[in-house]
Amino acid sequence: MSETVIETGRLLLQTWDELAFKRFHQATNTPAVMRWLGGVMNEEQLAALYQRHTAFFATHGHGFWIVVRKEDGEVLGFCGIKRVDAQGTGLTGQHEIGWRFGEESWGKGYAKEAAAASLDYAFATLEAPHVVAFTVEGNSASWGLMKRLGMLRRPDLDFIDPRYGEDLNPTIVYRITRLEWKGL
Repeated sequence: MSETVIETGRLLLQTWDELAFKRFHQATNTPAVMRWLGGVMNEEQLAALYQRHTAFFATHGHGFWIVVRKEDGEVLGFCGIKRVDAQGTGLTGQHEIGWRFGEESWGKGYAKEAAAASLDYAFATLEAPHVVAFTVEGNSASWGLMKRLGMLRRPDLDFIDPRYGEDLNPTIVYRITRLEWKGL
């Protein structure tokens, strides 16, 4: 059973369980959502994703939470704070914010609402000195949100992620410190 970790005005950010994960991948494992994330995942990749993210909770007590709309219980995607585990970077172990939302929730402010609550959690609860976020240059929606959250582009931290091809590299990095966060 999922447990609510964070509640915002419109959203619940919850731990993963198998039912919530199934609803998550039904909403987000689409060509449009996965365009900048390596493409639609097969069953084996989805199982590995589930194991990877449940392991974050087991190891660190936090991770990317399932985002549920309070109004109707609809799973919209995920958002939260995990530890960096991407290949090719020297940022391993640092706090990373990330999100993935289904197309039907785009443009409604859900990602910003969930991300702001996640940054509050990172700085207040986890006492993170800073938080990083990753995307690719072509994913303007993602880096646009990073900018709206007050995150700053850090080209000195960019890296090549060997899991992806040329079209999804380099990984670009944004960062925000506890002092820079204003809880927008």
